[in-house]
Amino acid sequence: MDQKTRDFPSASRRLRLGFVGGGQGALIGEVHANGARLSNRWDIVAGALSSNPERAKASGKAWLLADDRVYFDYHEMAQAEAAREDGIEAVSIVTPNHLHAPIAKAFMDVGIDVISDKPLTTSLEEALNLAKTQKESGVIFGVTYAYSAHVMVRQAQAMVRCGDLGDIRQIHVEYFQDWAMDITDQSDDAPWRLNVAQNGPSFTVGDIGTHAEHLARFVSGLRIDAVRADFHVTGKPKHLEDTAFMQLRFEGGVPGTLMVSQTVAGSQCGLRLRVCGTKASLEWHQEQPEFLHLRAIGAPEQIISRGHGAGMSPATERLLRMPRGHPEALTDAWANLYLEFAVAIQARREGTDLPKDFLAYPTIADGVDGMRFVEAAIKSNQTEAWVSCREEA
Repeated sequence: MDQKTRDFPSASRRLRLGFVGGGQGALIGEVHANGARLSNRWDIVAGALSSNPERAKASGKAWLLADDRVYFDYHEMAQAEAAREDGIEAVSIVTPNHLHAPIAKAFMDVGIDVISDKPLTTSLEEALNLAKTQKESGVIFGVTYAYSAHVMVRQAQAMVRCGDLGDIRQIHVEYFQDWAMDITDQSDDAPWRLNVAQNGPSFTVGDIGTHAEHLARFVSGLRIDAVRADFHVTGKPKHLEDTAFMQLRFEGGVPGTLMVSQTVAGSQCGLRLRVCGTKASLEWHQEQPEFLHLRAIGAPEQIISRGHGAGMSPATERLLRMPRGHPEALTDAWANLYLEFAVAIQARREGTDLPKDFLAYPTIADGVDGMRFVEAAIKSNQTEAWVSCREEA
């Protein structure tokens, strides 16, 4: 592979980025913004950072936005930015889930590329309608499954693709947190994620469950055919699940499991993936993202560390920022995600072609698959039966 194919295309300038949501007190807004800044491919120049005018103004000031580019309404922002010669080229949507679809549509309708937080929408029907709009508009639409942009997740994907594990025979993924142990929807200060109108009909599966299912698909390269799910509430009382245990059936009949909970005491961000083949198994832990554990039959365990050379794939190498021994973490993964979004958007706007499979950022199709998975899991829990996750579901 030559140097041109290995490296990202150079940029003559940073692209202009706007935000809807993510203002004062919203951690996820800062996470997105810091990733965009670290990628060195974006200038954040506009935002409707809150529907509250005072909070929007204060947030705009904190983000060093010009006064005339601080908006209080996303419809106004989309129209005004599309009319400017120096208008934004993409918008990041970091709002509660029920607003993702209408905001994305407003910006797609005026030709502005979209970067949306996950889950994509609150229902599969809404997700499919959004995908139709995206196809008609031709804009780039990225979804921020950021764990897939960790360097060693990309390395794991490359190792699976080149056959280091042999034929895939099992896939197991889990994601455990504890922050929802003591929250309930029976209080006045209940978080919006427990409000069905704002969040959608699933709490934990729609939130961290979609991260887990995407990671399993991304690394293994296999789609999920069907799911058998059991939902539980193991923290304080709430109407939506805070825990779910699932059996999965991937394409080709490959079995798997998925376990998610936001009420496992002492767990912070315990996302772990195991992909098991006929030659070896591979394991990755999000809280130790620098390392892959490779366990081959009849051989001692290998711990593969992030860094240049020593078997890193070209797709992995171009995302590296630091040599071995100088840790990278989640902020770098967000930067990688925003870097790939920028490369894709620059190519679309300049009318240039990129090599096949050059970028691996999550697309709107991944967001639709996520919603298909959520709805299948909900139905499975209700019917106590296997439910298809494929298009015919």
